[in-house]
Amino acid sequence: MDLSYTETQDMLRDTLAKFLADTYDFETRKKMLASPEGRDPGIWRALSAELGLTSAPFAEEHGGMGGGAIENMIMMEELGKVIAIEPWLQTVVIGGGALKAAGGALADATIPAIIAGDAIIAFAYAEPTGRYNLADLTTTAKADGSGYVLNGHKASVYAAPWATHLLVTARTGGSQRERAGVELFLIDAKSPGITRRDYPTVDGFRASEVYFENVAIPGEALLSGGIDLIERVVDEANVAICAEGTGIARTMVAHTVEYTKQRKQFGQPIGKFQVLQHRMSDMFCEAEQIASMALMGTLKLDLPADQRKAAVSLAKAKVARSLRITGQHAIQTHGGIGITMELAIGHYFKRASMIEGQFGNADHHLERYEALTLPA
Repeated sequence: MDLSYTETQDMLRDTLAKFLADTYDFETRKKMLASPEGRDPGIWRALSAELGLTSAPFAEEHGGMGGGAIENMIMMEELGKVIAIEPWLQTVVIGGGALKAAGGALADATIPAIIAGDAIIAFAYAEPTGRYNLADLTTTAKADGSGYVLNGHKASVYAAPWATHLLVTARTGGSQRERAGVELFLIDAKSPGITRRDYPTVDGFRASEVYFENVAIPGEALLSGGIDLIERVVDEANVAICAEGTGIARTMVAHTVEYTKQRKQFGQPIGKFQVLQHRMSDMFCEAEQIASMALMGTLKLDLPADQRKAAVSLAKAKVARSLRITGQHAIQTHGGIGITMELAIGHYFKRASMIEGQFGNADHHLERYEALTLPA
């Protein structure tokens, strides 16, 4: 099997890597975190309207480059290397992925806006009473004439403070935790009846508690596909954050190796101590396993649903555990300074820790993998 990248894919990686190297150093990122908005909107505008990178995973008919999951994987790995606080996952991978799969007039109108940088999408799926069961919903969308009325509460909605659109899971029928009746809606984030409580997250993003009170939404806001579409979108998101984890893990290894060359103890760099050499070798192996599992999961997204789910869960379970090992070794090698705001390694560790539980932790995905692959 040829696993080499195409010339276009290499060009995309090089373009993004160079842009981030020039504009996204650690001190600049800290200034973004301290700003009222928590980001620099000019960065997103450059990624989309100026460099055209947001077009990479979309079809040419929508103004894209004709790519897909591999292009998202490449982009997410590079963004992970600088722990970028950009809404690529929420907007391009999740929002764009849902629109591509559902198709129709809404996709035709919204995907070009994503490519142009005019649309930012936040995925409102998690609820205070639920955990990883995507059908565990109390948010309702009741039919009202040709449209719906939305009521409910969504928790930890990443990128909601910046969003122009909300991608919302809601129940149109059935009982809580029942798969039937779960649907996905794309709505205007400024619709009357929507209120937010915004806050910074541990890993540097901005998120919101989002409340819907009698929000009137048009019938065309419904994306066809139901729970199957939602599960596919979340699987795509999981392999994307596995790719982000690749960039994070490799950077943690590089920072730790560099630190052990500079930090001296007993008159010599601590990198000369065999026990730390073994630790860094373990970190390197874990980082490369993350890269392999991210690629495996990405390549299997187009398999039949059960095979896709099993592959994604296997990848996420391994990546979650390998990120924990790599991050803990990095912090332990740096010592107390590793968890301060002043040193980059602590920021990488925080994002790695959040990825570990995002869209399902290792235990959840091992259980799903077993349910899909072991005899009943």
